[in-house]
Amino acid sequence: MQGVWVTGRGGFVAPHIAAHAQARGGIKVLSSDLDVRDRDAVATFLQAARPDAIVHLAAQSHVPASFADPRDTLDTNLMGTLSVLQACRDAGFEGRLLFVSSGDVYGLLDPTELPVRESRPARPRNPYAVSKVAAELLCWQWNITEGLDVVIARPFNHIGPGQSERFVVADFARQIIEIRQGKREPVLHVGDIDVTRDFCDVRDIVSAYFALLEKGRRGEIYNVCSGVERTVRSVIERLLSLAGVRADIVQESARLRRAEQRRVQADCSRLQNDTGWRAAIEFDRTLEDILDYWESQLK
Repeated sequence: MQGVWVTGRGGFVAPHIAAHAQARGGIKVLSSDLDVRDRDAVATFLQAARPDAIVHLAAQSHVPASFADPRDTLDTNLMGTLSVLQACRDAGFEGRLLFVSSGDVYGLLDPTELPVRESRPARPRNPYAVSKVAAELLCWQWNITEGLDVVIARPFNHIGPGQSERFVVADFARQIIEIRQGKREPVLHVGDIDVTRDFCDVRDIVSAYFALLEKGRRGEIYNVCSGVERTVRSVIERLLSLAGVRADIVQESARLRRAEQRRVQADCSRLQNDTGWRAAIEFDRTLEDILDYWESQLK
């Protein structure tokens, strides 16, 4: 594998893919500002670039935004994926396409179903998750009827330096650094922090994507996660401790999500067994890197 095209270059994950490829050496990451919904432009790019693999990241990934404008979310995530698939056929692409879906597709999980495995049916509860399930099925159909080599990844909550404060851990880290810098009162504004999530460092997630490009089974679905269940409250407490900050925690009704999932934990044994991948970055290091990122951003 010498060249990988990554869609969604402006997102959180793409720069970490480029950094991972550079660290490994010999892998060129091809990126562009293409709108993935423009089939002809994508086909022209693929014909010229001739990548060995594609990581299809481009998506509208913010759940509240998907409720506000479900049509845009479906247009980007489903029809954009269709355009990429059609462009692959038009350009004669013969490599592997990794479609990045989401662990959110499983929907409401009963505690007896944890850790959730890929065999559990998808039951999406928001337009974003619906768009990802639909795009997964489209990719599966193209794998069967068009002969396109597709692997599907279902990442769970990935966190790390560079993530937007629209996402929970980045939001808390930014608030904590603002408190430390004297830019706000020592009050941390939160939503429901007694839920649990399966957090994984984005750099481990990216490592898993490359493992799937190289060793994943064609047509298969893979959970990408740490396998560790953590309360959001415990993450906040650890961020405060690492930053050396004391703050009151105040819950705001505006930050509460409707039909909140109480617990999340996923099983990644299929990924581990098929590729040998393991999450390698200590959780404290992840949190420290996030705090350092916001320290540099807010100076």
